Amino acid sequence: MIAPAGTVRGRIQVPGDKSISHRYAILSALADGRSTIANYAPGADCQSTLACLAALGVMVERPAGPDGRVGITGRGLGGLVPPAAPLDCGNSGTTLRLMAGVLAAHPFDATLFGDASLSRRPMRRVMVPLSEMGARFEAAPGDRPPVLIHGARLRPIHYRPDVPSAQVKSAVLLAGLQTEGTTAVTEPASTRDHTERALDAFGIPPQVAGRTISVQGGRRLVAQDLTVPGDLSSAAFPAVAAAALAGSDVTIDGVGLNPSRAAILDLLRRFGAVVDAQVTTVRHGEPVGHIRVRHGALEPVEVRPDEVPDVIDELPVLAALATFGGGLTVGGAGELRVKESDRISALVGGLRAMGADADERPDGFTIRPTRPLAGGVVDAHGDHRLAMAFAIAALGATGPTTIAGAEVVAVSYPSFFDDLDRLRA
Repeated sequence: MIAPAGTVRGRIQVPGDKSISHRYAILSALADGRSTIANYAPGADCQSTLACLAALGVMVERPAGPDGRVGITGRGLGGLVPPAAPLDCGNSGTTLRLMAGVLAAHPFDATLFGDASLSRRPMRRVMVPLSEMGARFEAAPGDRPPVLIHGARLRPIHYRPDVPSAQVKSAVLLAGLQTEGTTAVTEPASTRDHTERALDAFGIPPQVAGRTISVQGGRRLVAQDLTVPGDLSSAAFPAVAAAALAGSDVTIDGVGLNPSRAAILDLLRRFGAVVDAQVTTVRHGEPVGHIRVRHGALEPVEVRPDEVPDVIDELPVLAALATFGGGLTVGGAGELRVKESDRISALVGGLRAMGADADERPDGFTIRPTRPLAGGVVDAHGDHRLAMAFAIAALGATGPTTIAGAEVVAVSYPSFFDDLDRLRA
């Protein structure tokens, strides 16, 4: 249950970046030697990646100390062993898609499956390019998990996806590492570049020419000692709370400030928030620093279709911000319907249940700040970002809000509710 709040103030650190943690773990497993990964993301999604790697013969040392340090002894390219059972990806679409790219190049069969939410998410976008490279797939109706991968000796391709997707790009590049030749992906729009930066850190810098990224197969990855920056997508929730509530002032330390992820900060400024972001160091190619967010008079914002890929994960919490004032219109975001939930329908339905004036559109939504929220009972629909977005919206309601299924925040931000309580002024 979330009670209304007057202001939020203070300094916090958020968990390690999910996207980077997945990539560091997978590349460590394919490298020669032992890597360590400090501040590895503690959420269930990234633990699913570690469990899959361990089932494929990788020595994984789970964190015992406060820094979340994971040890991974790599097996080298092509060195994974057949799993004794299907590989459980839990709720993690990133685990399933990236592991598909890795397993496609191994000469054995492996099945990837997940929970009920993941089992509703289509995997055709990653199956198509990997099939072109030589792997074979069997999937449930609608190209949904479970997915049986018949690995093979792959051939390099130049792939041009119809829809921008960092996960699809990454799966193809990971498969390309294990071919003889050059594999390239030309994106219709630029997506987050954590895979490219991670490859560089492991000694295989990709070639980047405009929106075309290519890797040369057959080169060995070198084990590394790495530190994961704080997750900017997780930081978006306390940042929005500060932007929403008058008199608020929140600083988030040690957070990743990769330019391909920082569009959320520009949108907060467009809403009227006062946002200061400063890079203080660069670790393994990833800029890291702090963000300070203070409340400002809220203005209406429209997120255009060409802007959606850069803030796809933050759209639910931006919708929460719009209920405090200004309003929000989003178009070209049909991808939200195939996330952990149908995020358009579930988001609009939940905010309406709290008293919002909100409309669902085929590829987006509109939030009009015509009245304060009343609070109420909402369902997270098994979606961690919805649970946290509803919690932020609840801070501005006139009464308490109960979020059913709120435990799902453990997927990405296990300490979310504790951090939110600490910031209450």
